Amino acid sequence: MIRTTAEQDALRGGLTPWLGVLNDEHVRQDERAEFPRAKWAALRRAGLLGLPFGERWGGLGRDLVTTMHVLEALGEGCRDGGLGFSVSTHMVSTGIALQRHGSAELKDRYLPGVCSGETIGAHAITESETGSDALRMRTRAVRDGDHFVLTGTKAFVSNGPIADLVVVYARTSGDSGPLGTTAFLVERGTEGLRFGPAQAKMGLRTSPLGALYLDGVRVPAANALGPVGGGFLVLDHVMKWEILCSFAITAGAIRHRLDRCLEHARSRRQFGAPIGSYQAVSHRLVDAEIGLRTARSWLYGTAERFAAGENVTEDVAIAKLVTSEVNVSSALTAVQVFGGAGYLADTGIERELRDAVGGTLYSGTSEIQRNRIAAMLGLG
Repeated sequence: MIRTTAEQDALRGGLTPWLGVLNDEHVRQDERAEFPRAKWAALRRAGLLGLPFGERWGGLGRDLVTTMHVLEALGEGCRDGGLGFSVSTHMVSTGIALQRHGSAELKDRYLPGVCSGETIGAHAITESETGSDALRMRTRAVRDGDHFVLTGTKAFVSNGPIADLVVVYARTSGDSGPLGTTAFLVERGTEGLRFGPAQAKMGLRTSPLGALYLDGVRVPAANALGPVGGGFLVLDHVMKWEILCSFAITAGAIRHRLDRCLEHARSRRQFGAPIGSYQAVSHRLVDAEIGLRTARSWLYGTAERFAAGENVTEDVAIAKLVTSEVNVSSALTAVQVFGGAGYLADTGIERELRDAVGGTLYSGTSEIQRNRIAAMLGLG
């Protein structure tokens, strides 16, 4: 059993007063693919966005496991999956990258805005032609005195259309290996930087996603996160945090969905009995419960090992693979348990299924995770 401390329970409970605002009009906003700025403002007031950051910059200074517990509560209490995805992208891909690898000057300049949520963050690594083979990116950063000049195009930039600050990964040498890239902080409004419009997508519609164009963008060399050529180290650390935090939110969403199914299975009667009394239904829900417990065990066990400094490359891949696929299977179960009602937009269940599919793609596809695990097993 995964246990929480009194402090973690109090932080989780601190979200409760905000859930009414966070859930307001969530079905309609998903239909309109509208970023919920009022809800973002509510999360700012709740202090959620500053959870893992130092008090010096306005954060709460909490560790990874505590951050995950609170984010899980967000996933359980908030029905807007896109909002949760934007939160984890902002907090981890920009904030954690900056806190871990940024200079003292960069942290003092940018982290207060990231902690408060006044500055919305994004990161840009994926390119349409290289996809999951990130180390072969084509975006280049060429040194020019005390600046670098960035040129290239990034795809699938989560939060891109609304971002104020972006972590851009670019090639700084001809080497396609792990020492050939560097991460740079780039502000919206920098000359030559252009954000594409939000693109329509299957799920997570309230979290805007789009392309990013860099046409001779001049960035101070001091804006590099970590040493030049150290971009892979930044990305490796960030991706571990990103998977653990974003899929903690997913675990919360699964818990809420399963509880809703259990309540329905006990109260909905067909042929003179609750539908949960039929094995065709009960066994589906048993499998969903086992899947959720397994996912949480991998997520929190991996987080504890990561915090202890252990090598968790394989563990993170397993945690991501298990949680994302449990999410899809439990969402399909929910549609079946609710029947025709589960197929209707107003119940929100079909939206959760659409959102769930994204989890098998972002942060490394299920196929990539299986390849990584296979490699750790000495299979290729």
